Amino acid sequence: MAALRTALHGRLAQALPLSFGSLRFASYFKASDLVIERNAVCKPKPDPSALVFGKQFSDHMLTINWSVKGGWEAPRIKPFQNLSLHPASSALHYSIELFEGMKAFRGADNHIRLFRPMLNMERMHRSAERSSLPLYDKGELLECIKKLVELEQEWVPFSQDASLYIRPTFIGTEPSLGVSPPGEAMIFVIVSPVGPYFATGSFSPVSLLADPSFVRAWKGGVGAYKMGGNYGATIAVQNEAVKRGCQQVLWLYGEQEQITEVGTMNLFIYWTNEDGEKELFTPPLDGIILPGVTRQSLLDLARTWGEFKVTERSMGMQELLAALDAGKVLEVFGAGTACVVCPVGSLLYGGTTYQIPTMQNGPDLAMKFHKELADIQYGRKASEWAPLVV
Repeated sequence: MAALRTALHGRLAQALPLSFGSLRFASYFKASDLVIERNAVCKPKPDPSALVFGKQFSDHMLTINWSVKGGWEAPRIKPFQNLSLHPASSALHYSIELFEGMKAFRGADNHIRLFRPMLNMERMHRSAERSSLPLYDKGELLECIKKLVELEQEWVPFSQDASLYIRPTFIGTEPSLGVSPPGEAMIFVIVSPVGPYFATGSFSPVSLLADPSFVRAWKGGVGAYKMGGNYGATIAVQNEAVKRGCQQVLWLYGEQEQITEVGTMNLFIYWTNEDGEKELFTPPLDGIILPGVTRQSLLDLARTWGEFKVTERSMGMQELLAALDAGKVLEVFGAGTACVVCPVGSLLYGGTTYQIPTMQNGPDLAMKFHKELADIQYGRKASEWAPLVV
């Protein structure tokens, strides 16, 4: 009998995810238990044409607390306020935290839509599991977020050049200096009206620094998860790029100097491949690439169009430089929630600046992607990708 118990325990341990969350955190919160406390004094709404990314916040926030003893508490929407954290909270010391980035859009019909929100919920859930934070029902969290957006609907800009940025965040709050899974945690969601990624609203190309001495993520690490530590550590490299006359960083990895991401965006290259075919490719989800929602959307659109080959594969710097030298590269662009699509105009590598003909080629494909997604997000084109909130 003891041998049987040992065998069963071994099989169970192999099946458990990294956070062993399926056993530890069995009870979930429900959106039907949501408690709403309205702010008695609401702020005036900002002018959509004067918005700066992430600097202004709405009147309310969503919080959901958890403890190993009591499980999940009822979700609460309450007046926007500062958090009160113990100085030994695990998020402050060991970066036991993660976040998401998503948007709500006011359409031409005045309805408010999200954009593929379950992809964000699924990614957040994976990040929670990897962070040893308590698990929860993804659909219930999304329903709570929808309620927050509905309550704050006047904060969704009356503009089709702006949107409401939604920032779900998950932190360990246990007051302990021990390095271990937290016994207390909190999900909170804040929202912020934001304008276009570029201050001018234009489709402006960026310049990239590619320096193999800087690495964003590595195999077996956490590059595929949306954790704050993946971002804070890049600021110094971003500053170095600016010092060298560039705006963003092209992150390289390994002996082959594999191209991975650009700044905080996924990378796409549209070129004529060795077989003479038009091809769009992006690095594969191999553990060092964040599975972006916009990334997935561009791949899905391109495969639906069927106009060119679509590939997820690795490419080293030398292959990219050879393709540039041969005139095969047509467009290079980043993709992410903040800017949707961001064209790349030049690349600084090994002391040499390489021009990329993205803008000389329209950029037809990047602009087509941008228009297609914007039409869906703002309700100009009907799509199941953009569920109504209100």
